[in-house]
Amino acid sequence: MLSCPEPSLPAQPDPWTALRAHTPARIALGRAGGSLPTAARLDFLLAHARARDAVQAGFDADDLARALAAAGIPHARAATGAHDRASYLARPDLGRRLAEASRRDLEARAVAWGGRDLAVIVSDGLSAPAAQRHALPTLGPLLARLTAAGWSVAPVLIVPFARVKLQDEVGALLRCRLSLVLLGERPGLGAPDSLGAYFTFAPGPGRTDADRNCVSNIRPEGLAPAAAAERLAGLLLAAAQLGLSGTGLKEDAALAGDAALSPPAS
Repeated sequence: MLSCPEPSLPAQPDPWTALRAHTPARIALGRAGGSLPTAARLDFLLAHARARDAVQAGFDADDLARALAAAGIPHARAATGAHDRASYLARPDLGRRLAEASRRDLEARAVAWGGRDLAVIVSDGLSAPAAQRHALPTLGPLLARLTAAGWSVAPVLIVPFARVKLQDEVGALLRCRLSLVLLGERPGLGAPDSLGAYFTFAPGPGRTDADRNCVSNIRPEGLAPAAAAERLAGLLLAAAQLGLSGTGLKEDAALAGDAALSPPAS
């Protein structure tokens, strides 16, 4: 007598499904036999496509400039050695330095802009959507807090195709106490528009990543821009008061201490 194969069972829910309400991580996806359910597989492919699109997306510097102007935030433009997305991705070193024309321009502007407490750069980095969506909502409350504390801030530089280290050259040219760069972070699966904020005390060519502090995952689903601005303000105030940044600046202690509420040290 011929036996008929048993009918295949539908995908079974994972017993950890309730935990998904507490994290965006890909857990408790369920299974269909030894594989992921179709819905989970398609969601993964969509997230991967969104991450790739974010890396390749164009940066509308004109739109950001209009938004800064509408918010009453002084700004200017500059360029790096990377002249397009392809060169930026293939040659990280080009995004770490200014184009020669921009360098000469900043040297000339340093007479009027130099010696301030903070230089700020905004760039697309590896996710233009991150900068377009979250740079202004972060900068607005941050600059308001610092201005209220007596800080002087150079006009915000909009610089497409920049890497984090560009802040060292810009800060040194303008002779600013600290430099800050906001740029799109490398997209992750589920976080294609995450903004990163990196700052350095006494920026200059000899600075390394160990001399920087970072506040990352700035986006509504991560660290909300307003909360990121508050955290950055506290850290910047503490860095100026203590005269250091990077591994020497213990973030929890700095934010808890009186230094976070003090104006820059003279």
